[in-house]
Amino acid sequence: MQKIAVGIISALVGGTMLVSGGAASATAKASEVEILDISPNPVVVRGDGETTAKFKVGASSDVERVELSVEPDGRAARTLVARDVRELEKWLFSVPFNKNDVEGKWKATAVAFDDDGDKVATDTIRFYVDIRAGKADTRITRFSADPYKVRKGRTIHFSGRLQADDRGWEPLRNQKVHIYYRANGHSGWKWVDSDRTNWRGDFHASTKAYKSGTFKAVYKGDWKRDGAESRHDYVRVSSWGWHR
Repeated sequence: MQKIAVGIISALVGGTMLVSGGAASATAKASEVEILDISPNPVVVRGDGETTAKFKVGASSDVERVELSVEPDGRAARTLVARDVRELEKWLFSVPFNKNDVEGKWKATAVAFDDDGDKVATDTIRFYVDIRAGKADTRITRFSADPYKVRKGRTIHFSGRLQADDRGWEPLRNQKVHIYYRANGHSGWKWVDSDRTNWRGDFHASTKAYKSGTFKAVYKGDWKRDGAESRHDYVRVSSWGWHR
């Protein structure tokens, strides 16, 4: 199925269509249609987003209707109907693209019709669609700060697992995970330790206990993966009574 957008010509001044760059005047004998501009070109789609490309078309004054079709150049693919058509001095069509569209060369074809519905002129131009995958989701699971009660000066141990969603959650190895601490009565977080994940995505770290507070693990991500933050785990610290 082609992407199709249809509009009705309305901008006439003194019987002449306001066009530029090779469009015919009212005195021209032959009907003309021309795709004047594609913006943006290339059409770049990022992740799950959608990019709308605008196609500007000029036509001679005897043209009553213009149809624009957009399809991969020489390849079959699922396409969508254009969702936005506006009347300006020239024909202006907008066509949405998303990650399900074919990456590569595409062609746009403008077809002009007279008031009898007969095809009187065509024009074809090629452009490029660039599909760029978004960053992979990540998550930190099984995060724990142990023990949940500890004597001041003793060691608190941290563990957890880092995973990335690559058509299913898989271990993310050799990535640095940071441990942060927020003491009771404070709003800010302080870094306390870091560790790199092993082949299973597991990490382990530790710190000395000084004051009761909350801990979390943070993965900052990189150019192809989003960052992640674990659940918060609270540890109660006492200066007496517990031995560990």
